[in-house]
Amino acid sequence: MKKLYTTFLGIVRRIKNKIIFYPTVFAISGILLALLMMFLEKQGSSGYLAENVPLLVVDNGETALTILSAIITGLISMMVFSFSMVMLLLSQASSNYSPRLLPGLISDKTHQIILGIYLGTILYCIFVLFSIRPASDRFEIPGFSVLMGILFTVVCIYAFIYFIHNISEKIQISKILDRIYLEAKAKLTELIETEKDADLYFPPTKDWTPYHIKKSGYLQYVSIDNIISICREQDIMIHILPVKGAFVLKGIAIFKTNKKLDDRVKNEILDQFNFSRGEMVKDNYVLAFKQITEIILKAMSPGINDPGTAINGIDYLTELFALRLQKKDRNIISRENIAYIKFNTLGFEELLYNVMAAIRTYSKHDIIILQKLGVMFRYLQLQKNVKEEDQKVIRKEIETLLEDARQVLTNKRDLAKISEIERNLITSTPD
Repeated sequence: MKKLYTTFLGIVRRIKNKIIFYPTVFAISGILLALLMMFLEKQGSSGYLAENVPLLVVDNGETALTILSAIITGLISMMVFSFSMVMLLLSQASSNYSPRLLPGLISDKTHQIILGIYLGTILYCIFVLFSIRPASDRFEIPGFSVLMGILFTVVCIYAFIYFIHNISEKIQISKILDRIYLEAKAKLTELIETEKDADLYFPPTKDWTPYHIKKSGYLQYVSIDNIISICREQDIMIHILPVKGAFVLKGIAIFKTNKKLDDRVKNEILDQFNFSRGEMVKDNYVLAFKQITEIILKAMSPGINDPGTAINGIDYLTELFALRLQKKDRNIISRENIAYIKFNTLGFEELLYNVMAAIRTYSKHDIIILQKLGVMFRYLQLQKNVKEEDQKVIRKEIETLLEDARQVLTNKRDLAKISEIERNLITSTPD
């Protein structure tokens, strides 16, 4: 049962991120609604409307066919145009910013729902069209169903107007950065709130028994509750080795236990790991740092040359790094003050280095970007929750950045500005 639940949950999580998910739901809903309307027509719904509100009922078969045919043709054209706009959005985001942004844009529920409304209405009208007999008596024509088709078309027109407005905003880099930041902030906040167990003792795992994975992919989801239940049943502790969100290669060790397990228990634990072939910020906050860093690098490349976007990206990185300082570099999961699971995490030092190593390469020659990075480092140093070891990490990155900058800058005023940046940065932990 646990395996079925985990498998089902993994399938749902993967499908919900696909562009076809909501259109499929609306398409099925449109077909079911058409069948329901056919049933209501047999109960005399159109006849009732024709007697009481004749203005709302189409009483001519040819007219009904013409209306539905025009609706279907128009909606297909709107759907093709909307889909083309989505493809244009994805292409522009990939070329101007970063290909890593595509999964987040594809999973945008607004675009999926609007395409689903089109598709559901088209299928509804097609099924209603089949039920029309041009030579039928006026009371046998599905006038109520045709009326509903007209109302759904009005909804589609307003959805199309909103789609044009929404897609023009989604391509703006400020909106893209804001979406990435909010998703990462939500994930980091969730992790920080669940770190109450991080200080519990967890024994060294160097000599524990490793177990290997038989497939590869991004570690997207781990069923914590199920694994804890297994730990309680078997009286074991588990150390999960890959960082959540990392790409796991087939055949590498994925977890260790303090006791040797039989094949049944081992496979039961392996079933609690869910993998995917794509990354999402809401599953892995580190991806947000990668995406924003790539946007900054793309903006600073000679082909784009957009330092304003790079500055905006550094602003968002500053806030995310400040939030990351609140998170501990270890993650222990327990129940009733008993530690069961330990997760490996990406430390603050490694995260900051990975980001700055990339930014330094493209930005060490730009004094404006260097000044902005100086503001970021000073802000991080002044955080109340910054630890002494984090202060040392920040100071090390400051020194490395300024050292690289001095090697490429030759202008005396720029070098003087570098010295000013260094003087403004504090060298010790604030009281």
